[in-house]
Amino acid sequence: MTQDAGAPGTLNPVNLPARSIAPPATISVAAQNALSQAAANPGMADATGRPDAADLAGWRALVASVNAQATPAAERVIAGARSRVETVEIGGVTCHIATPPDLPEEVADRVYLFAHGGALVFGAGAYARAEAATNADRLGLTTISVDYRMPPDHPFPQAPEDFVAVYQTLLRDRGPYDIIIGGVSAGGNVAAAATLMIRDRALPLPRAIVLRSPEVDLTEAGDTFRTNALLDVTLKASLASCNLLYAAGADVDHPLVSPLYADFRPGFPPTFLQSGTRDMFLSNTVRLHRKLLDARVEAELHVWEAMPHAAFAFGFGDAPENHEVDAAVRRFLTRQAWPASSPT
Repeated sequence: MTQDAGAPGTLNPVNLPARSIAPPATISVAAQNALSQAAANPGMADATGRPDAADLAGWRALVASVNAQATPAAERVIAGARSRVETVEIGGVTCHIATPPDLPEEVADRVYLFAHGGALVFGAGAYARAEAATNADRLGLTTISVDYRMPPDHPFPQAPEDFVAVYQTLLRDRGPYDIIIGGVSAGGNVAAAATLMIRDRALPLPRAIVLRSPEVDLTEAGDTFRTNALLDVTLKASLASCNLLYAAGADVDHPLVSPLYADFRPGFPPTFLQSGTRDMFLSNTVRLHRKLLDARVEAELHVWEAMPHAAFAFGFGDAPENHEVDAAVRRFLTRQAWPASSPT
């Protein structure tokens, strides 16, 4: 007899035998090799060695170590980029502006305002700077990577507040329709939360928003936090300790801590959502897509075969599928018509 659905603990789980899952033949050779190499990498698993939330000195040391480890690769990206990068202050916030070569005059005032990833804790400095160069090169747009402040010294709501401060400053010399907001992973959280703040403060909304593998549910309630745990060669396991450090006592289901739980009915820009079938944040992405559609927000969902969190070859080179994602983003922006200024 089928058991009635009810309280937790009364539902029958699916018990899976131990098994090995090889990279599928349905993806590029480069993507297969990336999955194979990354399988031996520790990824961003929530290791037991991470400090307690109250151990701020321990977190400062860990953040400094992780960011230092990322710096050499980030500097190689910047050195090899076609776009030139400069670091400036906008609205009191450190930002990295990357400008592609030979930028057409008709898009010279348009800006891709970007939030980098890093589990809401890591990625400041060189990594955020490299992300400006990468996005500018691949999208052909001036990209401003916001080096938003993070824990342990600047927990929620500092990151989205920094992002909003940059956005407000940009509005002084351009229209909101000249701005696309974007973010990847933790940056997807910051970008979405900042956009909700922009809306709720009666500021004009940006033209659109691009959210790639967004970390929009810090409760980690979605199905793929279990089905893709360990299968996702980038994340591999929970980021709960980082999430609690970021929330700093706020409820993790607060709609600005976990934007998935926000009310999108008052309005939200057209949204591009991207994930992969091996991404631990796939549930985040599909649930947000459904919620946006229910709120009658224009939203596109793009899911790539066997792609783990964020992209193939994270730290191991590149793969054609990553460029397919970039092309899909460019087509989305083209469909938005992205006029040079707000319609009158």
